[in-house]
Amino acid sequence: MIRPDAAAFRTACGQFATGVAVVTARARSGQPVGLTINSFSSVSLDPPLVLFCLACEAQCMAGFDGADGFVIHVLSAEQRALSARFATPDADRFQALDWQDGPCGPVLPGALVRFDCRRHAVVDGGDHIILIGRVEAVSVPDGATDPLLYFRGGYRAIR
Repeated sequence: MIRPDAAAFRTACGQFATGVAVVTARARSGQPVGLTINSFSSVSLDPPLVLFCLACEAQCMAGFDGADGFVIHVLSAEQRALSARFATPDADRFQALDWQDGPCGPVLPGALVRFDCRRHAVVDGGDHIILIGRVEAVSVPDGATDPLLYFRGGYRAIR
């Protein structure tokens, strides 16, 4: 065993398959912000809490830091393009995209599951912050499809 550097640690973490989600919020300026994440997790059932991690150097950090709430959209296998859009740096991620304003932030269509959250806590996580949200509402549409998965640096499918 060796003590991992950042690259080795990232490679090791890549051995854990995760779902893919897009999280959105409305910055204090009114501007919608969002990004693709794979660091989503449930925290508590009572009260219902979830978390995601955001890099301190992320372009949208200021937008999320000032937001009262956020929306986590768990993506389906058919939403690979949406994941790529929200993972692309310097892109206008909301341009020509069908979205609506929701009580906790921008709502994107077609998610496998949606969690509308109010900010509950922010925790220091080294080079990331951990945003914990209290789930105000969930949406699980009928006709669910397979989830979008990420493993070893690429998208994967359930076989």
